[in-house]
Amino acid sequence: MSAYPKSYNPFDDDAEDEGGLPSPWKDASNIPDGPGAPADKQQYLRQEVMRRAEATAASTSRSLSLMYESEKIGVASSEELVRQRGVLERTEKMVDKMDQDLKTSQKHINSIKSMFGGFVNYFKSKPAETLLEQNGTLAPQPNSRLKEAISTSKEQEAQYQASHPNLRKLNDSDSISGGASSAVSTEAYPKNPHLQAYHQKIDSNLDELSVGLSRLRNIALGMQTEIEEQDDIIDRLTTKVDKLDVNIKSTERKVRQL
Repeated sequence: MSAYPKSYNPFDDDAEDEGGLPSPWKDASNIPDGPGAPADKQQYLRQEVMRRAEATAASTSRSLSLMYESEKIGVASSEELVRQRGVLERTEKMVDKMDQDLKTSQKHINSIKSMFGGFVNYFKSKPAETLLEQNGTLAPQPNSRLKEAISTSKEQEAQYQASHPNLRKLNDSDSISGGASSAVSTEAYPKNPHLQAYHQKIDSNLDELSVGLSRLRNIALGMQTEIEEQDDIIDRLTTKVDKLDVNIKSTERKVRQL
């Protein structure tokens, strides 16, 4: 059985600051009577509705702020993964170059041990070296899903600055639909312009949250794909390092036998 009454507003955090349960909705049946009772119960209920609408709008703004902060953290983590991919790719190239140099050294050792082999190696064409660093250091390229997710999220940074709840304040005159923005039907909103402004603000915040959560999902899926690809690189690199270690030990034994 839930500890919360059926009539409380989950977006209201006034009571949470005091460590208690959110205050329940007030209707005509629980308005206080007596000398301190309000003279106009309808006016009292209108004020209660306005207060709830304002609290809900503020709550959705805070949620929007947290969503944008999470997105910034996701982008930063994704960029760190891309940097890590670059490190792994450079390490793999270095291991490949070491393996190539080791093979050349083994051929020289064999030529020293055998005069005939030395003549053969002299007339033998030099093996083609793999082009590892001729084009310079290239920027690491993440998977296409992560690359697109990072690009899309970075485009929202300006929008985040413009819509941050700490930088944006609710102006009733700006929030009420008018002119070109009145293309959206306002019949579903209350007639009170102030309450209408709060409802429109809530709807706008929820729309932004929906789009933002979709971007967060794309970042998460892109990071998952990137991690899986880097796991493959690590497995491949581990195999090459193990093989290189065996070849180094073999070369050392041959050098001692000279």
